[in-house]
Amino acid sequence: MYDEIASTLDAAHALAAEGATSGTLVLADAQTSGRGRLGRAWTSMPGAGVWLTLIERPRDIAALDVLSLRVGIALAPALEAFLDDGIRLKWPNDVYVNSLKLAGILVEARWRDATPEWIAIGVGINVRPPASEPRATGLRPGASRLRVLEAVVPRIRAAAAEIGLMRDEELQAFSDRDFASGRACAEPVRGVVRGIDSRGSLLVDAGSHTVAVRTGSLVLKED
Repeated sequence: MYDEIASTLDAAHALAAEGATSGTLVLADAQTSGRGRLGRAWTSMPGAGVWLTLIERPRDIAALDVLSLRVGIALAPALEAFLDDGIRLKWPNDVYVNSLKLAGILVEARWRDATPEWIAIGVGINVRPPASEPRATGLRPGASRLRVLEAVVPRIRAAAAEIGLMRDEELQAFSDRDFASGRACAEPVRGVVRGIDSRGSLLVDAGSHTVAVRTGSLVLKED
């Protein structure tokens, strides 16, 4: 546990390179350079959230492609215990309450040749919404960061232990919470979002055909 650190992800990679075992957890009260996908900054103020990275040694390469989605599905019921509204999931790694962002997930792998040596699963959860982020939200007032941590870590570990691609029940669980399904998007391609497939691809109805997108960011037209 760090009082302040640049990024729990960076610290986790350093520990994993030194031999840290699966289940090693890096926590910080604050991050000065927290990050999300594509190098985006993540505001991590002291005492305002749960900022963690979990180290795992993966058993199945195929499961890595869908891990951030699995983590989101796993986090949803755990976080709803600290909310008055339901969780929504936005491909590929965002957790929303109504139209406001509550949490983000970032999975980074380090490889040796074609084999992953370890993965670092970074999760940032706003317990209190940052004042600098008007489109962010937090948990119910008075929510305990320790209780949140106790609720989410076992679920993250369980998601990381899954093998293979998304099962039908996982696809349904995501669909039930899908923030974007049926909405028009401008990126990664123009069209209407139609959910995800078993490989974790975003499905977009582009008019004459459906496009399965594996990478990129989802930008809805109203954004």
